[in-house]
Amino acid sequence: MTLTTFLQKAGKFEIQAYRKPADHVRLAETHIAYSGSPFQHPDNPDKIILVADPYSQNTFYYEFNKDDIALAESLPSIVNLENESLTMVRLWVKKGTLAVRCTPFKVSNTLG
Repeated sequence: MTLTTFLQKAGKFEIQAYRKPADHVRLAETHIAYSGSPFQHPDNPDKIILVADPYSQNTFYYEFNKDDIALAESLPSIVNLENESLTMVRLWVKKGTLAVRCTPFKVSNTLG
């Protein structure tokens, strides 16, 4: 089975900003902010994927439960050299919740 069987292009996930809390300082005490480009999880509609730096060669992504996100803030969109733009957001995720961070890497011999 080839690698392309597993890899599929994820559709863009438009996220609607939540209402800002009255006390932003308190939010920072109970939540952590993560920035990136949001996409709908391909298999689970209750999860969101956040690609940290989508146009970088060394990027990674986070996977969060939507229920663990208290606030989504819009950030300026980014554009690559081919004039393709991506929406960027800052997600405030509740401290202590379970999430996934996936970092792709090239398999190689680590011995000298």
